[in-house]
Amino acid sequence: MNTQQPIIDAIHNGDLHALHHAIEDLLVSADANEQYEMSDYLMNFGYMKQADEIYAHLVYLFPNEAQLKIDRATVLMELEQEDEALELLMDVPTTADEYPQALLALADYYQMQGLYEVAERQINVALDLLPKEPLLLFAKAELMMEMGRLSEAARLYEEVYATEKEVAGIRIIERLAEVHRQAGSYEEALHYYGHALKDTTSPDLLFGAAYSAFQSEQYEQAIRHLEDLKVFDPDYFAAYLLLAESYAMQENNKKALEVIKEGITRDEYDKELYLFAGKMAIKNNKPEDAEAFLRQAIALDPEYMEAVLTLVSMLSTKERDEEIIEIVEGLHKDDFDWSTLSTFAAESYDRLEQYEEAGKHYTIAYRDHDEDVDFLEKYVYFLLEDGQHAKALEIAKKLNVLQPEEQQWIDLISRFETL
Repeated sequence: MNTQQPIIDAIHNGDLHALHHAIEDLLVSADANEQYEMSDYLMNFGYMKQADEIYAHLVYLFPNEAQLKIDRATVLMELEQEDEALELLMDVPTTADEYPQALLALADYYQMQGLYEVAERQINVALDLLPKEPLLLFAKAELMMEMGRLSEAARLYEEVYATEKEVAGIRIIERLAEVHRQAGSYEEALHYYGHALKDTTSPDLLFGAAYSAFQSEQYEQAIRHLEDLKVFDPDYFAAYLLLAESYAMQENNKKALEVIKEGITRDEYDKELYLFAGKMAIKNNKPEDAEAFLRQAIALDPEYMEAVLTLVSMLSTKERDEEIIEIVEGLHKDDFDWSTLSTFAAESYDRLEQYEEAGKHYTIAYRDHDEDVDFLEKYVYFLLEDGQHAKALEIAKKLNVLQPEEQQWIDLISRFETL
């Protein structure tokens, strides 16, 4: 009697009721090997609860089989029944051949819980028993990368790569590329990405190679990878910003603007795309487009300060003071205080002859811009016009320290000190 086919049919039909009865028949009629085979089959299709039903039965029949305990513990962890899973793993004897596998399963559990040091101890014990086992070396490399110990991860991946090109379905060459990219060793990463791309192409590989090329200032290569990526996956949104930045680094601002606008059509809710589009529109002498892009970025995130600052700076060159004040005061009402904006607000209020408000913003800005020569120069002349001679003298002395060869500060200090 074929007890496996009813389970296969029930899975393909999505019939849980039939599946339940088919498993009952399997547990009564099939031998242990067939049951074990079907539990693995059920796991592969995501039927964890049903797989555990079979594993529980097999563990009951063969209580001393370490592999069964490990397999069932793996399923129980997927079912978030960690306590029972840990109990099974802890029950694997240290003398069992499967003990390193149990330790690895324990390490996986602790890693998922964020208990990295505990996970590392489990893997180290397993490595003491099997120091050259590629799966254990790979597991430790994965843990090291997650912990940010990137040089150690790279060393372990290299050790695995010497004997195995792939572990658990993962290509080691890709991991080597990724770990060097994370470590900021971009030229080394680019070397590995190049080798990886000879055998296979994927969006993530192309983007990783492009990013490493960009960081290595190899912009032409970055552009080639990103243009390929756009063809491979037009909805790989991150490609558009990096591609536009690559063109911008080549001073091809027209192409950069074209690419970033294309990216916006793909992802109209990414504020970074609108910010970069605004900057590129400025460089392409399209101020109206720039303003529209920047305002859209701010609409998506009213406290997106880089966009706010870029817009306010652009408005300031046109002396559109009322609009600047509206933006800055709107943020202040929301208790968002960023002193850089007060440098612009102070100038705008000053130009509008609202001197009391200008003074307030100069005071706010001075807290964080007390070494900004351009700001201090405007501030000192505001103070002079406002009759605040003592404060003006203080600022003049600061400017004299910052610009000791500038005669106007020497003269200003001399004039006030003789009064």
